Amino acid sequence: MRRARVRVPASTANLGSGFDTLGLALTLYNEIELIEGGEGVQLLIEGEGQATLEKSGSRNLVLRAVQATLQEFGVRLPGLRVRQINRIPLRRGLGSSAAACLGGIAAAARLAGVELPLDEILARALPFEGHPDNITPALLGGLTASAVVEGRVLSARIRVPMRLKAVVVIPTLEIATKHARDVLPSQVPFQDAVFNLNRLALLLAGLTTDRLELLAAGSEDRLHQPYRSALLPGMEAILDEGRRAGAHATFLSGAGSSLLALVSGDEEEIGRRMSERWQKEFGVENSVRVLGIDRHGLTYLE
Repeated sequence: MRRARVRVPASTANLGSGFDTLGLALTLYNEIELIEGGEGVQLLIEGEGQATLEKSGSRNLVLRAVQATLQEFGVRLPGLRVRQINRIPLRRGLGSSAAACLGGIAAAARLAGVELPLDEILARALPFEGHPDNITPALLGGLTASAVVEGRVLSARIRVPMRLKAVVVIPTLEIATKHARDVLPSQVPFQDAVFNLNRLALLLAGLTTDRLELLAAGSEDRLHQPYRSALLPGMEAILDEGRRAGAHATFLSGAGSSLLALVSGDEEEIGRRMSERWQKEFGVENSVRVLGIDRHGLTYLE
């Protein structure tokens, strides 16, 4: 009886100024286990999004990734059990779909007895996700820069100070990625593009040289957050609250709806202030998670 089990971290994309480019892996994990046996396909889901994912049936992203990969390698099984242990919330800008497709591909390849290089896993995950900013850090760990160049994902890991942590404020409000992209303009003013280039350079310089005082300005954005703020009541005020409470940088996590602060101390107080103000002033129910930066990426457990 063949078995494969993988663990994939959550991720936050953009980090403000690095729109569709930067991604950071976080210490919150989904697990995917494949077990050969029985008849037909059994899909077992535990944790976050259970009710939603159980209704998805054959549209389940993990299942689609598993079946596509097994088919590619010519593996036909009379029976397969697919088990998902989900800790990453859905539609909160924390890379749940990236974890799903990566985990399905990697576990299926392992079940088929194929050792896929990292770049080939990325290539197979890209059609499911559409862009590489979440899949790259979830696969490689740490902070990554990535882009699709002539159909291939090019990526590199970037140094992140060991003392940094992430305070994630997760609202009950969900935002679908497609909806968050639909509100973006097809063109932006030239000065806004230059602004983001300036800020991205500061952000990367601050991270790689451990000059955390550069991160606040470096994470400022004019390309996506101002447009998406209409979808999230109080977003700008809560990001500002995090900075005033002592965060080095605050930004919308991916397409939202979570807000994230990079901190190196006082994480409980920063999270408390952001959470309480969002609830009391804007009526947005939320929870807070303090996470580390995952530096290993996708891991094979069996």
